[in-house]
Amino acid sequence: MTKPNHIVVIGGSGGIGHAFVQELLARFPDATLHATYHHTVPTFHAPNLKWVSLDVTSAADITQFGNQFTQVDWLINCVGLLYTPEHGPEKNIESVDAQFFMRSIEINTLPTLLLAQAFFPAFKNSPSVKFAVLSARVGSIEDNGLGGWYSYRASKAALNMVVKNLSIEWRRRLKQATVLALHPGTTDTALSKPFQTNVPQGKLFSADNVAKDLLDLMAGSTPSDSGQFWDYVGREIPW
Repeated sequence: MTKPNHIVVIGGSGGIGHAFVQELLARFPDATLHATYHHTVPTFHAPNLKWVSLDVTSAADITQFGNQFTQVDWLINCVGLLYTPEHGPEKNIESVDAQFFMRSIEINTLPTLLLAQAFFPAFKNSPSVKFAVLSARVGSIEDNGLGGWYSYRASKAALNMVVKNLSIEWRRRLKQATVLALHPGTTDTALSKPFQTNVPQGKLFSADNVAKDLLDLMAGSTPSDSGQFWDYVGREIPW
């Protein structure tokens, strides 16, 4: 594996994102790590860690952020939306709200596409690119046996299509790139708190363990794996 020198974590102040930041600093102490936050300024600091405020729903902000880099080796997008104070995951068609649906697309899907666009010039200057996004098993159409959760499922399914499309294009234009959709499993973070009572014993994972598992997958992946949708142990999930 070629060690990354320039790493970007989108959503580094969130539960899984923060665990990624800490694990990356431990694994690659000589790398420069840029991590983004939105509202609250993080209090965790390290010599080679740079915090950046970023609104992932702003195309202009993402473009401006990406233009600051001449080279990026690894980029991990950890940002996601499952519910808001006003709207939870839909249990039935009557619960669908158009604004909430579009907000889910705006946070769960579109940023990855805009990040790929903004960072493409910086990726071209890297000898080995890893571009990973946190998806979810519920975004699998084939695996969907329960229904519900219209906005989250649809936005993650669309995210998976973005990943697949990028992997196909970049096989031609960015041959050193590996693009991955990763399912972290149910992780003990604020995002999953309201739904943890139904999680089977042993299937609620700490953010630290999730970060370690997913970084192991990233480190071991090659461009021949580009376009894969994997769970936290590397099992392929059907689209």
